[in-house]
Amino acid sequence: MFARVSTYRGSQDTAGGPTQDLVRRVLEIPGCRGFYFMNGKGNGKSLSIALYDTEENLTASRETANRLRSEASNSLALEILEVEEYEVVAGELND
Repeated sequence: MFARVSTYRGSQDTAGGPTQDLVRRVLEIPGCRGFYFMNGKGNGKSLSIALYDTEENLTASRETANRLRSEASNSLALEILEVEEYEVVAGELND
């Protein structure tokens, strides 16, 4: 599995997250397996993590992901600080 992690900065009281429509559009990207958006506690930072099944799908999604990230940052008044890509080597969720 592969991940794209985006870091954003907004105001200290940034709350909320992307619309359900935007989340749906991210999840419709071929190979996207999951999406998380997190707001920092009082530091004005937010993170998004999009998970992809293959490195090829991660690479192929860059243009669409860039467009959706820009839409989200504009609607939430967030500055995009960084976008990084990773290979996920371990992960588990409790039921």
